[in-house]
Amino acid sequence: MRRFAENLGRDAVAGLAELGQATTLLAESLLWTFFGATQRQPVRFSGVLSQAMEAGIHALPIVFVLSMAIGAMVAIQGIYSLSIFGAESKVTLGVALSVTREFAPLITGVLVAGRSGSALAARLGMMTINQEIDALTVMGINPVRFLVAPALLAMILMLPLLTWFADCVGLFGAGLYVTQRLGMSATAYINELRQAISVADLMHGIGKSGIFAVLITMVGVINGIGVVGGADGIGRATTRAVVHGISAIVIVDMLFAYLVLQ
Repeated sequence: MRRFAENLGRDAVAGLAELGQATTLLAESLLWTFFGATQRQPVRFSGVLSQAMEAGIHALPIVFVLSMAIGAMVAIQGIYSLSIFGAESKVTLGVALSVTREFAPLITGVLVAGRSGSALAARLGMMTINQEIDALTVMGINPVRFLVAPALLAMILMLPLLTWFADCVGLFGAGLYVTQRLGMSATAYINELRQAISVADLMHGIGKSGIFAVLITMVGVINGIGVVGGADGIGRATTRAVVHGISAIVIVDMLFAYLVLQ
C-alpha cells in the first residue's frame, strides 16, 4: 500500500508538472504568434503551411472514408431504433444533430490525434534525442517560435475545417441510405436538414474542434520533448501521445456537452 501511494503521488506530481509545462508552452506560442513580428521574429508562414498540409490536406481521404461510414451507420441505427415507434420519418433530425454536434468533431479529432499528434511527438522526440532543439537555442532561435507555434496555428486552422468537411460528408453518407430506405427524394432530405440544423449546432461541433486542436498539439509537444532514451523512448512517447490525446479529446467532449447543454 505504501509503494502504491508513493507511485500514485509521483504520477500525480508528474502529471501536474506536464500540465503546467503545456500551459506555459501554449502561452509562449500565442505570444510569439501575436507579438513575434514586433521582435522581428515572426512565426514562419512556411512552417505553418507545411504543418497545415500534413495535418489537414493529407488527412482528407481518411476523414472522407470514415465520415461517410459514420453517417451511414448513424442513419441505419436511427431508422432501426425509430421503427420500433413508427417514427422513421424523424430520422433526419437525429442524424443531423448527431453528426454535426458529436460524431464529426469527435471522429475527426481522434483521427488527427492518432495521425498528426503522434507524428509531431515522434519528430520532436527525434530532435530532442539528437540535441537539435538545444542547437536551435544556441543559434539564437527560440524553439517555441520555430517548432511549437507553427504546429499550433496549423492545427487550430485545419481541424475546424476538417470538421466542417466531415459534417458535409457524414450527412451525405446518411442521406444515401435514408433516401434509399425511406423512398425520400434528395430534395426533401436536404430541406429537412435545413430545418433541423441551426448555426448553433454547426458552431457547437466546430468550436469543440478548436479546443481539440489545442489539446492534440500540446499533448504531442509535451510527449515529444520529454523523450528519454533512444528509439524505444520515441516509440513510447508516440504511443503515449496517441493515448493521452484521444483520452483528453473524449473527456473534454463529455465536459463540453455537459456544460453547454445544461
